[in-house]
Amino acid sequence: MPVAVGVAALISGGTPLAHAGAGRPPGAVITVYKSATCGCCAKWVEHVRATGFQVVVHDTTGLSGIKERYGVPKNLTSCHTAVVDGYVVEGHVPADVIARLLRERPELAGVAVPGMPAGSPGMDSPMPARYAILTFDRAGRTAVFAHR
Repeated sequence: MPVAVGVAALISGGTPLAHAGAGRPPGAVITVYKSATCGCCAKWVEHVRATGFQVVVHDTTGLSGIKERYGVPKNLTSCHTAVVDGYVVEGHVPADVIARLLRERPELAGVAVPGMPAGSPGMDSPMPARYAILTFDRAGRTAVFAHR
């Protein structure tokens, strides 16, 4: 494993996902919908790629329509929306949490980090905030999946 990938994952509190049995199904591709001008979205894409996920990016000006299409509750929105293996990933969700989602396969629509909390992947900050990663179902019910 490249040292930089392993160290970056461990510093961020995650585990390196780039090697065998890494916690994600072979061929899992994250499709991301974001604004072409959003720097934090681009950094989040770099984060998930660095942990071994394949990422397809679609720059769009129609993010509200994407969020509506995938059933993201309005109170959970962030600056980008992604889909992976039947799940919606809204906002700056850490890659290891996405891997956990794919490994555990819970009955839900997706996971979200509402807003843009300081210190979440792509939102570098010298003063990171504590934040929750939430699940949501098709009816809009939410629950806490993880904390950072």
